[in-house]
Amino acid sequence: MNTAQTRIGWIGTGRMGHAMVFRLLQSGRDVSVWNRTPEKAADLVEVGAVIADSIAELADREVVFTMVSADADLLQVLLGEDGLLRQPHAPAVLVDSSTVSAETSQLVREAAAARGTVLLVCPVSGNAKVVKAGKLSIAASGPEDVFEQIEPLLADMASSVTYVGEADLARLVKIAHNIFLGVVTQSLAEITVLAEQGGVSREAFLGFLNRSVMGSTFTRYKAPALVNLDLTPTFTTALLRKDLDLGLAAARAMAVPMPLTAATHAAVQSAIGHGHADEDFAALLIEVARASGVELKPENVAVDDGLSTGIGHPARQPR
Repeated sequence: MNTAQTRIGWIGTGRMGHAMVFRLLQSGRDVSVWNRTPEKAADLVEVGAVIADSIAELADREVVFTMVSADADLLQVLLGEDGLLRQPHAPAVLVDSSTVSAETSQLVREAAAARGTVLLVCPVSGNAKVVKAGKLSIAASGPEDVFEQIEPLLADMASSVTYVGEADLARLVKIAHNIFLGVVTQSLAEITVLAEQGGVSREAFLGFLNRSVMGSTFTRYKAPALVNLDLTPTFTTALLRKDLDLGLAAARAMAVPMPLTAATHAAVQSAIGHGHADEDFAALLIEVARASGVELKPENVAVDDGLSTGIGHPARQPR
């Protein structure tokens, strides 16, 4: 496959899908896009995208990417009455970047194979701002020869592309990744509230942490949300719960004890029960504080996220 000439289809331009398509277009790729709400993809036309009126219009594309929220969404866009794999033509390669169950993935793989389409599983690590900063990471699994053919397309969107093996192994990698995301965020919320209760501002504490050996790309880019209590969703609490559900189910199937994950799941469920389902999962901080009898206030301080400037740590800005 000559990827320089590859005609690409894309299903799903939510926060992540939109940012990923934008990078493909910036690389000069030929991309046709379908989204359930067309208005959310309209601005991509300005950088070269073609907006499809129906999924059927993508069926003759060589490679089609899917990036949707949940199992039901993926099954609908691929196997539903007007789904991609129900059309007279089918793409050579289907690349799914959604986080769904192994059972759903197997249904899709079998349906794709029946149409002569190869499924590659390519979940991602990062949010839309990470994509825009060129720091997205992708794990990929499926036939290695097909992966090698479409790797240049993945590299257009990500700074790191890792082939992890056959079939659904990349989904397991992503689920394990998001379990870690949840556990780290809950722990970060707890220690931040602990420090604040002792009199340390969130800005100062996270500034120290992110300059230490314990700081990471994640803790840096999450710092502004925690300092200023910005719960504008990059990844919702409800989606985090979904991934923890998938992780605990996989752990039961493989007899792996995961007590920290179970405790984090309970904390996430509690946050959802208190109205944070559709807010950013940084809401875990609010809930730790609430359980401590504390009502947090935004600190209203400019904090570096480590993405925009490359400095790599929250820093006090001139005021």
